[in-house]
Amino acid sequence: MNTRIVTAAAVILELLAAGLCAQEKDPNNSPCEKSCGQSQNLPSARQDEGTDTVETILRNLNNKTSELKSYQGTIEYKLTQPLLESTALRKGVLYYAKFGTKSRMRINFQTLRHDDEKEQKYVEHFIFDGTWLTQIDYQIKAAKRYQLAEPNEPTDAFDLASRNLPIVGFSKVEDLKKQFEIELIRQATHEPNNFIQLHLKVKPDSVHRDRYVSVDFWIDRKLGLPARVLAVSTEEDIYEIKLVRPRINKPIDPAIFDFEIPKGFGEPEIVPLKKKGR
Repeated sequence: MNTRIVTAAAVILELLAAGLCAQEKDPNNSPCEKSCGQSQNLPSARQDEGTDTVETILRNLNNKTSELKSYQGTIEYKLTQPLLESTALRKGVLYYAKFGTKSRMRINFQTLRHDDEKEQKYVEHFIFDGTWLTQIDYQIKAAKRYQLAEPNEPTDAFDLASRNLPIVGFSKVEDLKKQFEIELIRQATHEPNNFIQLHLKVKPDSVHRDRYVSVDFWIDRKLGLPARVLAVSTEEDIYEIKLVRPRINKPIDPAIFDFEIPKGFGEPEIVPLKKKGR
């Protein structure tokens, strides 16, 4: 997968699985608002002294995510670029479902807010069917289709994402430990201990060293699933995905994942699968 295809699509496919959650709490109370996953804020927390260990947390997460059959809820995707002093916050709806051995994912972004400006309507859809990722941009009235797998070898969106960035809960524990230094963090003792925080620092010889510096995950203790993900790139950009008001393992109409290119958009641009070795 070409992770530079389009900023939103690339980051979402890589990080969405990590943020996929059953978070029923007010997201404004999440510890991420205070720490934001940046190294300079991490000392405010301390290593967990309870029974949790990195190994048990990761294996429990794998067990939980293996039970995931469907998800739908609100998605918030924020890109912060400190060097440009710019922040963009996009909101929309996410759908994910497995149908037998196949899975589907759809994200309908609806609004965009730049910095302190007023939130505005900004419609853009991303639909992944196991082989093709389709991007429909209603602002410029254009569509693109990216082939991400062979037609006879469709893949799950999360499996595809974890090929480029090992994802907590969706990747093998051994793979994570090989690529990252994993630290177990928790909030200061005077704060509610509702979340487990894992800070993943990219190792010097990691295959991700040219793209990411660190990735932070917050896991809901009660639900045993990730609640938020935040990644810091080598360019100092900060990507954050937050999901709220979810419905987990509830029936989803397959028609949700159907789509048509609107009239007046023209033929979609096709980006073929990048072959290995090219």
